[in-house]
Amino acid sequence: MKTLSLLALFTAVGMASTLAMADEATPLKGCAAKQHDIETQLEQARAHGNNHQQKGLETALAQVKAHCTDASLRKEREQKITKAQHEVKEREADLQTSTQKGDQDKIAKRQAKLTEAQHELQAAQAELDK
Repeated sequence: MKTLSLLALFTAVGMASTLAMADEATPLKGCAAKQHDIETQLEQARAHGNNHQQKGLETALAQVKAHCTDASLRKEREQKITKAQHEVKEREADLQTSTQKGDQDKIAKRQAKLTEAQHELQAAQAELDK
């Protein structure tokens, strides 16, 4: 009987740890991921005694819980991508104009701004599926 109890205990512990690992292996997406990120930041703010940041994060968390839907979040992220694509096109046009004029200082500045806009676009695209 004692062996059976131990077997049941080990089985239960094994199943619980398997479920815990499954939760960690499944990344959160959409509003659940956003809520989790805010909760993590909130814990850090509390740990460091940052009351001002804590208040802002509590407000953000309440807003996410009350208003966030995965569809609205996706739409918001798609709009951010569209805006970033437009910015890249503008920066490419600015660079082309500067290149035609031959002003090396402006070319370097425009190239740096284009690179920055491209990074922002990549970041927005990466956010889409989170």
